[in-house]
Amino acid sequence: MLHAEGPLLTVDVGERETHTTDVDDVLASFIGGRGVGTKLAHDRIPFDADPLGSDNSLFFTTGPMQASRMSFTGRMNVTGVSPLTGGLLSSNAGGFMSRNFADTGFAAVEIAGESDDLVVVHVTDEGVEFEAVPDLAGATVPETCEYIDDERGLDAEHVACIGPGGENQVRFASIMTTEERAFGRGGLGAVLGAKNVKAVTFEGDSAPDIEIPAGQMEIHREAATDDNIMKEQGTVAVMDLANEIDGLPSYYFSEQSFEGADGINGESVAEKKYKKGTCSACAFACKLPTKDEAAGVETEGPEFETAMAFGSNAGIDDIVDVMKSNELCDRYGLDTISTGNTVSAYLASEDEFGDEELILDLVEKIAHREGVGDLLAEGIDRAHEELGVENWTVKGMDFAAHEGRVLHGQGLSYAVANRGADHMYATFYSVEYPLVGKEEAMEPTGFDDKPERLVERENLMALNDAGIVCKFSRDYMSPDRYEMLFGADFDDLLAVGDRVVELERHFNNQRGIAREADDLPYELPGFEDALDEYYAARGWNDDGTVPESNISGGSDAVSADD
Repeated sequence: MLHAEGPLLTVDVGERETHTTDVDDVLASFIGGRGVGTKLAHDRIPFDADPLGSDNSLFFTTGPMQASRMSFTGRMNVTGVSPLTGGLLSSNAGGFMSRNFADTGFAAVEIAGESDDLVVVHVTDEGVEFEAVPDLAGATVPETCEYIDDERGLDAEHVACIGPGGENQVRFASIMTTEERAFGRGGLGAVLGAKNVKAVTFEGDSAPDIEIPAGQMEIHREAATDDNIMKEQGTVAVMDLANEIDGLPSYYFSEQSFEGADGINGESVAEKKYKKGTCSACAFACKLPTKDEAAGVETEGPEFETAMAFGSNAGIDDIVDVMKSNELCDRYGLDTISTGNTVSAYLASEDEFGDEELILDLVEKIAHREGVGDLLAEGIDRAHEELGVENWTVKGMDFAAHEGRVLHGQGLSYAVANRGADHMYATFYSVEYPLVGKEEAMEPTGFDDKPERLVERENLMALNDAGIVCKFSRDYMSPDRYEMLFGADFDDLLAVGDRVVELERHFNNQRGIAREADDLPYELPGFEDALDEYYAARGWNDDGTVPESNISGGSDAVSADD
């Protein structure tokens, strides 16, 4: 089975020490990316670790497909304990850093401990340097990237950094790379901030020699030549469809359609797009560099989730206003979905939907934990009672745009996902709109055959995240192509994904996260029965816990070499 290669590099930022560990057995069992990050985190982070304490670690990982030149492979993974959900969480970002990371020769880099001083950690194939950067305290993401470029000659494609949001430990702060790409959901930027690490850079010339089958180029050619609406409108292309089926969350989830959708839909974004945008080696080019000269705003996006969170959910019907919020979140290092939803919760509490000036002011206050921003920086789950609004979260994570009250399989997915109410954990919405062919599509309502299908999709998405292969490759990947690329039977590959999901769940179980957390803030007929079927399909206990006998496969890391 094709897998990432190289040792684990552990960087203790408190002790200013590093060492390497042979993790070949982990790589062979978990491929790379989220798989390897999850196994290492499960075995090396104490189950009772404070997400914002020194016992928590962040694992930067990439996969074997980052040795390819195939489209859909310009991504990498970070894993740690989330300060938003309290559970084990992996976050995936695109851009151009993954291959610079691979050039260091490490399969995984662990950031451990807690620094007394604000530092930048420079990781190279020749060693690690700790640079004290007191002058970067409070710096935005662009300011931080500019400093590193000026001082080190490393552009933003080598940099993973935080803005004020991470430094101030906003529970949904992002780690940013390539300036505008985010390890977004779950607040791992706050973990980096708690460690007093402003940025980590990656540079080298020691990428492992991993041979990718020549069939990769057929996928690459199809991605380059296919006519796909996402190349013009990105994910926001689905907004009109969502609105038509009463599946667009609006006015802090109190409504399911938005009268101003035409002002924030795919066509409105396409009108502001001024060039192509992509990730490393990808010819699909679905990113959205946008600008409005009259408003003086230039950003990347917004994607559908952001257009919901800062658009329909906030009562905003002008794409330029959403672009401003998007740009501000990128600048301060904040997850656009959670920031927009949390701001929308505040707007609901004050009956101030549609006030763009207030929205931008709230983003500023959240990033700096000023005034009411200090409360909002805790996220909806911790702030909703004081705000006097409903708690639209699962496991502490607020909802993405794909409406589970209409797409019932997606609703079940939100409930059981180890990350919380996250749309990318299984992308079940794609079979219910549907965005796939008729042979794969399912009726949006009801749960017939969906729990078993959800298990398959969660395992497939975990496999993609281990690979690492972008989830928007769905029209170009098939079982035979997975087998060709990874050199293993498709069922064996899905079994890797199964082990990843199970390890996440087992870790979370040890932190008290089980069936009672697999819930929704709304009722769906047949939900409890579907939950039972899901647990049975996974081989888990009725209370949502993983039997200890299931936790096998993949070995612990061994043989550390200083």
